[in-house]
Amino acid sequence: MKKVLFICTRTVPAARWPKGLINHDLAGKFEAFSAGTEPSFVNPLAIVVMKELGIDISRQRSKGLDEFDNQKFDYVITLCSQADEACPVFFGGTKKIHMGFMDPTATIGGEPEQIAAFRRVRDQIRKQIVEFLSKEKGE
Repeated sequence: MKKVLFICTRTVPAARWPKGLINHDLAGKFEAFSAGTEPSFVNPLAIVVMKELGIDISRQRSKGLDEFDNQKFDYVITLCSQADEACPVFFGGTKKIHMGFMDPTATIGGEPEQIAAFRRVRDQIRKQIVEFLSKEKGE
């Protein structure tokens, strides 16, 4: 099984979503982990939109990169430009890839607008990352 590490600046929510999605959609083929260059809390809206897919990320906790020292990964994927700049080289990964996504927490508006933004980014992450890893695995 291949291992992939997703990195975002504060892990809200971009790094947690791919971890949950990959461990759900590609279980048995990939094992996903997530970390933040500046670890922080799990945004409640991130939990809500993942539960809509039947994926529970409520027990995930924010991890720093140091928790993955000396571990080997087949892929290290940065999900925001700040993480890409902060981690130009990650020695545990054989392939480092950058896939940038909008931060839904920056959405202006009430809860309906915020939920819509969270869903949109969740779906973009699912499509792009699952497609990429499926092709890498030769599916």
